[in-house]
Amino acid sequence: MNVLVIGSGGREHALAWKLSQSPLMKQLYCAPGNAGTSQVGTNAALKVSNHDAVIAFCREHGIDLVMVGPEQPLVEGLADSLRKADIPVVGPSAEAAQLEGSKAFTKDILHTGGIPTAGYVTCTDADAARAAAEQFGFPVVIKADGLAAGKGVIICETKAMFDEALDAMFVEKAFGVSGTTVVVEEFLRGEEASYIVLMDGDVVVPLASSQDHKPAYDGDQGPNTGGMGAYSPAPIVTPELEATIKTDILDPLVAEFNRRELHFSGVLYLGLMVTEKGPQVLEFNVRFGDPETQPLMYRMDSDLLDAFNKLATGKLSEVQLQWDPRPAVCVVMASGGYPGPYKKHQTIEGLDVAATLDDSMVFHAGTTAEKDLILATGGRVLGVTAKGDTLGQAIDRAYAAVDAIRWPEVHYRTDIGHKGIRRLRGE
Repeated sequence: MNVLVIGSGGREHALAWKLSQSPLMKQLYCAPGNAGTSQVGTNAALKVSNHDAVIAFCREHGIDLVMVGPEQPLVEGLADSLRKADIPVVGPSAEAAQLEGSKAFTKDILHTGGIPTAGYVTCTDADAARAAAEQFGFPVVIKADGLAAGKGVIICETKAMFDEALDAMFVEKAFGVSGTTVVVEEFLRGEEASYIVLMDGDVVVPLASSQDHKPAYDGDQGPNTGGMGAYSPAPIVTPELEATIKTDILDPLVAEFNRRELHFSGVLYLGLMVTEKGPQVLEFNVRFGDPETQPLMYRMDSDLLDAFNKLATGKLSEVQLQWDPRPAVCVVMASGGYPGPYKKHQTIEGLDVAATLDDSMVFHAGTTAEKDLILATGGRVLGVTAKGDTLGQAIDRAYAAVDAIRWPEVHYRTDIGHKGIRRLRGE
């Protein structure tokens, strides 16, 4: 099969790396890709917002399957355009992609479907938002309604912090049109977990559990980012919790989709808060999580291309995914200053040394290749991933690879996976 992966981040490198191992693979293309994807496929300078150009590329290169990695092309209807052109695609329609494109849309789905989630109020002006915050009390959560690259969720401990967030959204327009409508939510206490499924209508195939680390600094401090690290499996997601996720969240979600005649076909990410009352939905994403994809792909024993092909052709019920029982950990190495301003085009050293370490893999995100150099060009630059017989061993191996890599002002968290260690110890 000839396959096109849309995207340029660490998620796309991990997907491309896994897809390239399939015996079904003939030729793999990544658009636009990065320095890592060029090592497992061919990068294509394709403007993915131009749907006609994507379709023309697919026809010219005999593409049998398209995997859409990021959310923006899905919200813009790329999957719809490909399906109309009879090109198999993994990714939901623009209508279904509102689950990520609009927080208000998602909260309405959750509310009418009777799915556990935080109390909320949707607001289009600052006064209404302040009234909602007073209703819930502090801390309180404010979310930009639209897409914000994982940075549109702000936890406000005090009224002063909330007013600052309101100014950023309504006055400074920090999130553009995405912040012109906001969702104010009650703050949920508990531990977060990521649960990703392949879905085609009534058929749902779960992936292994994982846990993201969104805040920029150790101890879950600092601003939210697109994710500073992840590990899989997440000890908090026990078999009993998985059963509850199915009965309390996935089953009623499928029922609500059917009631609305909304057909979801693609990858659905459930961002969960595990509270004393059980799992509650924080958010939906309509694609693989990043950086959860990196440890998931490193653990997957199944043929990913075969699974994607069955998903795209209405045969998802035939898919049974197999996993390496060993845990995997991904540590994101970012540019100093991220998620704020950061320097670009800095030379990364030590990748050759990291490549020699056992049970580890460096997935590229914000990188580009120039002659014999690999340059850091994005906020999140690398996803250094490792496996071990225990979670602790996987953590040690990931950080050993991190220690081999350097560039000026590199930043990473030093506590990825520690919550899992504490839970395994019963702390």
